[in-house]
Amino acid sequence: MSTIPALGRTVAAVAGLGVGVASGAWLEARAFLLRRVEVPLLAPGQREIRVLHLSDIHLMPYQGRKRDFVSDLGGLRPDLVISTGDNVSSPEAIEPLLEALQPLLGVPGAFVLGSNDFSEPRFRNPASYLFGRSKPAGDPVPLPYWKLIDAFSSAGWVYLDNAAGRLEVAGRVVDLRGTADAHHELDDYDSVAGPLAADADLTLGVTHAPYLRVLDAMVADGLDMVFAGHTHGGQICLPMNRAIVANCDIPLRQASGLSSWSSGGQTAPLHVSAGIGTSPMAPIRLFCRPSATLLRLVPRT
Repeated sequence: MSTIPALGRTVAAVAGLGVGVASGAWLEARAFLLRRVEVPLLAPGQREIRVLHLSDIHLMPYQGRKRDFVSDLGGLRPDLVISTGDNVSSPEAIEPLLEALQPLLGVPGAFVLGSNDFSEPRFRNPASYLFGRSKPAGDPVPLPYWKLIDAFSSAGWVYLDNAAGRLEVAGRVVDLRGTADAHHELDDYDSVAGPLAADADLTLGVTHAPYLRVLDAMVADGLDMVFAGHTHGGQICLPMNRAIVANCDIPLRQASGLSSWSSGGQTAPLHVSAGIGTSPMAPIRLFCRPSATLLRLVPRT
């Protein structure tokens, strides 16, 4: 007879723990963080270049705290902004996003788009990503992605979906190569592949989803560094940001942060952003705070 109250207490304790974890995960998704990273990449004697990496904002129009976080990043005064896609999750979020980004649109920048810039997210079981990579939803609701392209391009940012470009950044010539979203097999690195320009001080790769085929091709071509997003850092992680899944084929230990990638006898730094947002269908994070990253590219020693 005494086992029944004990069982009840156990069930109540487990339920309470579950509610506590869910509440903490909901709060963590709103605990925005600026990460700072130093990358020894430049030739000796050069002045540092400050790069702000933004990714996976997934903005909804009611997310005022997120808009304020993005807007405040303008105070960092970076030399270059790299955006690796999935900016919005609804058409009504485009104007609020552009307003939040206004302090950064006067800075040299480059961008690619993710699938949620082209179509609205659809409801899925929030735990389904634990059992495999996400698949395109049927009958997607299109978003006016061209408004993002027009606004960013009008500000001087270079659009890099299967394209290349050049910017002057802090007195240096920076070449950029990008691909469209590899998660939806839209990538075509061959269209921008080839030898590096001799007059470029730096050549950077930009992609939304860090699939092996894209990273291998960019690094084997000799690019100096690669930027990606998409993974959300795993979003639901074990302690110390240890990702359980990455929603692509990158090794889990490289699902967020700065690491290095080797291919074709070449090695380059790789930065995968953990992202600022989440899908509105799964607005939680665990042991993986939403973040933007300021990278200081400094001379090699």
